[in-house]
Amino acid sequence: MTEVLSAGQMRALETEAIESGQVTGLELMERAGRGVVEAVFSQWPDLVQAPGWAAVLCGPGNNGGDGFVIARLLRDWGWEVDLWLLGDPERLPPDARANHDRWCAMGGAVRPYREEGEGAFALPDSGHDGRVLLVDALFGTGLTRPLEGVDAFGLATQMASRRGARVVAVDVPSGLCADSGRYLRREGAARYHETVRADLTVSFHAAKLGHYLQDGPAACGALAIADIGLEGPEDPLVAQLVDAPDGEVLDKRQGHKYGHGHALILSGDAGQTGAARLAARAALRIGAGLVKLGVPPGAQAEVAAQITALMMRPVPDIDALAELLDDPRFSAIGLGPGMGVSEATASLAAVAVSSGRACVLDADALSVFADNPDELFDLTSGTQCVLTPHGGEFARLFPDLAERLVAVPTTGPAMSRVDAAREAARRAGCVVLLKGADTVIAAADGRVSVHAACYGRAAPWLATAGSGDVLTGLIAGLMARGFGPMQASELAAWCHVEAARRFGPGLIAEDLPEALPGVLRGLDAC
Repeated sequence: MTEVLSAGQMRALETEAIESGQVTGLELMERAGRGVVEAVFSQWPDLVQAPGWAAVLCGPGNNGGDGFVIARLLRDWGWEVDLWLLGDPERLPPDARANHDRWCAMGGAVRPYREEGEGAFALPDSGHDGRVLLVDALFGTGLTRPLEGVDAFGLATQMASRRGARVVAVDVPSGLCADSGRYLRREGAARYHETVRADLTVSFHAAKLGHYLQDGPAACGALAIADIGLEGPEDPLVAQLVDAPDGEVLDKRQGHKYGHGHALILSGDAGQTGAARLAARAALRIGAGLVKLGVPPGAQAEVAAQITALMMRPVPDIDALAELLDDPRFSAIGLGPGMGVSEATASLAAVAVSSGRACVLDADALSVFADNPDELFDLTSGTQCVLTPHGGEFARLFPDLAERLVAVPTTGPAMSRVDAAREAARRAGCVVLLKGADTVIAAADGRVSVHAACYGRAAPWLATAGSGDVLTGLIAGLMARGFGPMQASELAAWCHVEAARRFGPGLIAEDLPEALPGVLRGLDAC
């Protein structure tokens, strides 16, 4: 797992390093600028061939100071560099001003940024054989208000690719909230005229939350992390990025089938059993030793005709479920998909959670509590439960948090999906997995991880009916095998996307469990 920081955590880390005497701010700025140039040349080797032309737009803070370093280094490399400054050079912070002065001392000009008129910012019409670079060093992680007065630069970045130019953003594309991945927007503004779109974003020390959440991946283009010599932070509540697990983590050792867990997946009635069958097959594929479907009497013939390795038990009512759960070998339960929003579903959920087993509640097992979320939270608090809402289900259970997530942010840091999931987990007293391309997994104690299907792991074809039911089964199967709710959710989210990536376009939900053996073989798990 890899740390993903908030803007505040990054500032605290830098401040601690400077105040302890480990490094100066000027040294950090030099390392940052050099890291950007190295990342640019690594991303686009053709740009190593000088001369090229760079337009560097510096902001009024330390992000602008990084821009002055980048401009100087590119000029040393033989590039033609034009630099614009937004703001008054006399008001630059000390380290940024020192690099402004170094740029000027080597004969570099500083043009005041203008939208129109003589000296206004503009891309060259042609030339340089396509080696044109736009550097966004306007505002970094410290942005707390919408961009204003740089529409020409924002629009230039959005049209750059049509002109053969490349855009690199320093830390985050300007205008994007580093904590939430949301664009800060002027009150009443109809469009994001001024937003910057990068082809490459270079961040420092660690990725920021906004690189992976919401609009972040689309705004950042590719993402590179430059090492600037910092360490830490040592904080268990720092968000973690879910990455490939060690193959041994999912290794299934020899033993009796019950030694690998016994999962129960509850099904809906006739005509609504497909979701539970998808979940059950996923639980079996991820390595649960035995998986049973608990089925209403009216759906038994339908289910029996569709299953082979899976087993079936009739569950006509809550008494039957309670009797079934007298078997101590059941280790995890998954319920909700296809069950219907009814009093019966709420009652079955209560029996399942109260049994003390690890439980995954999804879909209808969440929506059934929309009128009284506290009833659900009273059940789940302190249990080994995982709630797996998508955006709509999250809004039914946590309407105030959902409202803040969709409200247009005019100041930063904006409410993020990490903030929302963390608060939701605290209220529910259990793990909450907020689904999306930027899935966030939060525990009641404040731990949080992000699994983002973006950059090199994008799998847009995963947005297909039934894929969420498969995720429910993966989590249930892993918890049946003995994984805790947080780790099971993280592993399931990773395997879910990896299965989709292995299959590729044309994916339907039934394909996901069948792609899992290839995923596990790729991890050297057997």
